[in-house]
Amino acid sequence: MPPTASSRHHPCAVPPFLGDPASPLEKGKGREEAKGRAGTATRPIASDPDPPDPGCLEGAKPEREPEPAAPSGAQCLEHDCFGIFWAPRSFAEASAACERGGGHLMTVRSTVAEDAIALLLQNRGGRLWLGLRLPLSCTDPAQRLRGFQWVTGDRRTDYSNWAPSGRRCGELCVTVSRELRWEERRCEAPADGFLCEYNYAGSCPRLPAAEGLPVTYATPFGARGGDFLALPPRSSAVIPALGLELRCDEDGEGGGLRWGRAAPGAWPCRLANGGCEGACGEEGGRPACSCPDGKVLAPDGRGCGSPCARALCQHHCVVTGTTFVCMCDSGYRLAADGSSCEDDDDCAVVPRLCEQVCVNTEGGFECHCHQGYEMLQGRCRPVSRCYEAPCEQRCEDVPGGYRCSCYPGYAVNPQAPTRCQLYCNRSQCPAECDPHTLSCECPDGFLLDSGADGRWVCVDIDECDMNYCQHNCTNHPGGYECHCHAGYRLLDKNHCVKILEEDGEGAYSGDFGPSTQVPIPSQTPPKAEHLHPGVLVGIAVGALSAALSLLALGYHLAKKRCRTPATMDYKCGGPHEKEMGLQPVASGCAASGQKL
Repeated sequence: MPPTASSRHHPCAVPPFLGDPASPLEKGKGREEAKGRAGTATRPIASDPDPPDPGCLEGAKPEREPEPAAPSGAQCLEHDCFGIFWAPRSFAEASAACERGGGHLMTVRSTVAEDAIALLLQNRGGRLWLGLRLPLSCTDPAQRLRGFQWVTGDRRTDYSNWAPSGRRCGELCVTVSRELRWEERRCEAPADGFLCEYNYAGSCPRLPAAEGLPVTYATPFGARGGDFLALPPRSSAVIPALGLELRCDEDGEGGGLRWGRAAPGAWPCRLANGGCEGACGEEGGRPACSCPDGKVLAPDGRGCGSPCARALCQHHCVVTGTTFVCMCDSGYRLAADGSSCEDDDDCAVVPRLCEQVCVNTEGGFECHCHQGYEMLQGRCRPVSRCYEAPCEQRCEDVPGGYRCSCYPGYAVNPQAPTRCQLYCNRSQCPAECDPHTLSCECPDGFLLDSGADGRWVCVDIDECDMNYCQHNCTNHPGGYECHCHAGYRLLDKNHCVKILEEDGEGAYSGDFGPSTQVPIPSQTPPKAEHLHPGVLVGIAVGALSAALSLLALGYHLAKKRCRTPATMDYKCGGPHEKEMGLQPVASGCAASGQKL
């Protein structure tokens, strides 16, 4: 009920709230324009220019004033609201009153908050509790907050405005005066009032002004009036001329805050476009909302959304006019219900999709290879055995396994088929030299020598000049081969032995054997007659002469083989052994040959 005139002028009466028809502020008295911050601050809802009579606070134990149900003034920014309560309370009582309204005592961290206090005070005298309390035993004037802490548990601030004061101790809190000065005060002592702060995630803008449609707003912390520029969530707006009450709530489609009501559909279009997100029309005298192409009305009958917003499409939704069509990803097909998707068996639909084995997967397929094959660049290739082969240089796959090979200038070692050795198939080849150590090496059967161009070369050793072979010798790069006369065979690599009669014909070695077989007589030869004694003597003399000739020839050959070399001697092992690594020696047995 509006207060009577007598109660309005009673020195102990509670100031009226904005929205009360009897309030002088509702009649335009004492009203000031608000200092806006980003266009969101409002002017104070109400402020009583007369401070409470001190006589009401003293005397013979007067009854305690009731807890104020609403702030004497309030203003809201985009995310914050501030309220002023003129009621004598201790710090603890004031803090509890703010918390009951969903807030806390005000924190003043910047000049924006200071401007809000100035608007709320309206030059009214008195001291109001701020949200600062001393957690220590004494203040520290050297600090920005003098050791005080906000009721939010932190000390963050970009602003302070202390009244001059020294170091003080005790249970202290902070008040603010009309001059906006911060003053220390004992927490248990009552102040003239307190300031509350309410924080929100968002806000609704005030409804657009419409001629003949005054609006009264009410906030969740009890403030009422018509001059708000922003309203926190759960605020209400009453339009008596239309018999309409709106509420600031979250939009079900977009998740933001907007004015609405529980009943679906538009209200009269002249107020905020009837609440329509699209167009508002009143054909037949009844307001209705409509949406642009590609959108449909939301369930509340005012908002607009995509037709796909409520679609049950499992994969994709495509808008077509005012409706939609469900579509599926590649590898799926639309099920009979028109919204869910089913997997396509790609291996069954497309023949020979894979080279060897096709495996269907959810929404696709995978290609695999038979055992013994592996996938390389999308094709099945036989598994290479060379990955595990111990080849020293090169490896090639062959049916059933692998084969080692070597780089040019090397050959596979016959004794170790996985390793390579130096090889030369000519009488002279370039030497294999290490550029770091400057050392060179040659294949077996070759001798390191300096070439005509100054480069190191490997020269073949002619083993046949060393008389290794007992009968005949054939030299080839890196080695030699011995052959025997007809009627002889190789005993080892160098020596020949006569073929005994029991060994049979054709048991000879080398490529110098008989070209034709001994002819078989066609008739029995005549019986041998007894020889004349003179013939026997001749035979004996001839045999002795042949023996002496052979002896002389042997001596001559031995002397020739053991002659002193002209330049240097080479170590040798006689005709029974090939010395593969030739090296200079001082002097010794006769060498069987020498590399030129």
